[in-house]
Amino acid sequence: MDQVECVVIGAGVVGLAVARALALQGREVIIVERNGAIGEETSSRHSEVIHAGIYYPEGSNKARFCVEGKNKLYDYLSTRGVAHRRIGKLIVATDEDQVAALENIRLRARANGVEDLEFLSGNEVTALEPELRCVTALISPSTGILDSHGYMLALQGEAEDHGAMIAFDTAFEGGALEDDGIVLSFGGAAPMTLKAKTVINSAGLSAQPVARALDGFAPELVPAHHYCKGNYYALSGARAPFERLIYPAPEAAGLGVHLTLDLGGQARFGPDVEWIDEIDYDVDPGRSQSFYAAVRKYWPGLPDGALVPAYAGIRPKIQAPGEAAVDFMVQGPADHGVRGLVNLFGIESPGVTSSLAIADHVADCLN
Repeated sequence: MDQVECVVIGAGVVGLAVARALALQGREVIIVERNGAIGEETSSRHSEVIHAGIYYPEGSNKARFCVEGKNKLYDYLSTRGVAHRRIGKLIVATDEDQVAALENIRLRARANGVEDLEFLSGNEVTALEPELRCVTALISPSTGILDSHGYMLALQGEAEDHGAMIAFDTAFEGGALEDDGIVLSFGGAAPMTLKAKTVINSAGLSAQPVARALDGFAPELVPAHHYCKGNYYALSGARAPFERLIYPAPEAAGLGVHLTLDLGGQARFGPDVEWIDEIDYDVDPGRSQSFYAAVRKYWPGLPDGALVPAYAGIRPKIQAPGEAAVDFMVQGPADHGVRGLVNLFGIESPGVTSSLAIADHVADCLN
């Protein structure tokens, strides 16, 4: 049986960041990925936003990793020449009843160490974004956008430059905990069995099934998992008349329908919330009808018939529909008692922004 020091299961953005961090420490690293390329699942199906760290509860992993990760990410993207823009975001209140929600956001952001949010009057917002309708807004200047695939390629390249290897089309099939390591079995075009001293379960949507397939790992330590689909719709026929990301005031069910921009200036709307039982990336054109009224609260000029299906992503949720949001779960040896094993559960948004911070934390868990 071949032996290796570290195996990272999953070549999404967080798995690649972890592999890079471990390789930079001089560790022998193999990344195994069931698909034929990096980032083909959750990591390539999101809004490509660099989040500021605004909404998450004080002291949570999401708040800590997002704020720390944002600073590391901007530095990394600049150093590696990956396309990005610190574009800024406006969180808008379209009536007076929503102003208190914006003030709560500002206070929560400050508690998380994000101190650059400022209130703008309706006239000040109009001066920045003439087509935007609101009574007031918070501006987040540290929010940005990035080329997420370019970022993943940079992580992959740096990991490989420091000796890491990637095995594509290699599906995890099962494993077993032993006293001197973890045995892992993989299928695919070239089935193999490895014994690793260290295993990072960064399988995203499949992280819970991977953990449950490790013989000897206590099943009660594996949280439930749920698929939460987010559909995105693109603006057809014209460019959106905005220079910044636009988010409505949060609602009880979520953050509302966002207007995001890519690096080419193309507008996208979403994601919405659709709980599903099976992985399915099809976008129903009919779901866009519910977007029009929501968007027109802040952009009355949205033309009829302008929204067309773009793509969908699936969030790896720990909580069930109707339950309160659950924090990132980074489950290391101190949590489950298994030497050399780290499980990453529920790594959804702001996972891309947090990726470098999560990776450094995982590396610290193993030292």
